[in-house]
Amino acid sequence: MSGPKGFLDYYHELIGTWTRKLRSRQQAEDLAHDAFVRVLESPGEQVEQPRAYLHQTARNIAVDTFRREDRREVLELQAFDESPVGSGDPEAYVHALELADSVERALAELPLNCRQVFIWQKLEGRTQAEIAARMGLSKNMVEKYMIRTLRHLREHLDVSA
Repeated sequence: MSGPKGFLDYYHELIGTWTRKLRSRQQAEDLAHDAFVRVLESPGEQVEQPRAYLHQTARNIAVDTFRREDRREVLELQAFDESPVGSGDPEAYVHALELADSVERALAELPLNCRQVFIWQKLEGRTQAEIAARMGLSKNMVEKYMIRTLRHLREHLDVSA
């Protein structure tokens, strides 16, 4: 197994690559930190190519972050445009921001598979069959992940079904 030393050899390369992609050294450093934390917290599995593994981990985190920010912007715009009192209602806008934060926090408490199923089904409109094929799971397991996620959201957001 590649220990932390094997991964640390690629720290500066990772920051350089992501500084160019993100056009922000601070964001690249944050991303590198998150990638290293994820790699170090992962179960002791064999990693044949630590460089590729580390870069792929950073890419996955960047994509997840982009999707989360993109969804948040959509929620913010929808709340502002579709407010019940009329366009530009600041109270509805603030409420939507608070709701988006609450949903994000509640989702972060769930395992990755639950979050992925929820995002792909509810936000990207994929079918359970598509998700099952993509994740290598049964359709039944995808449904169980969705049920678990919705139950968790309902409990944490105090939303009636």
